[in-house]
Amino acid sequence: MEKGGWVYLMTNRRNGTLYLGVTSNLARRAFEHREGLIPGFTRQYGLKRLVWYEHFCDIRDAIQREKTMKHWPRAWKVRLIHGMNPDWDDLYEVLNA
Repeated sequence: MEKGGWVYLMTNRRNGTLYLGVTSNLARRAFEHREGLIPGFTRQYGLKRLVWYEHFCDIRDAIQREKTMKHWPRAWKVRLIHGMNPDWDDLYEVLNA
């Protein structure tokens, strides 16, 4: 059986730069982004706020969702965030509650 997966969006502030990613361990990955442990785009732009996520029972479905969403206009991603998290709060704390 395949391990589950998460698709997620990180940002630096409300209506800020967005980063879309996929992982099998959302809490660990969000922590890595927050602490700047991952070199690249998220560290360069200070994207430390987890604002949206979606879980899949099969990691392959999460990977496919991420690939699809990478082609979406920004407005569609913002709409997803507003549906789950209209205040753009950092959801990292919710994961570890």
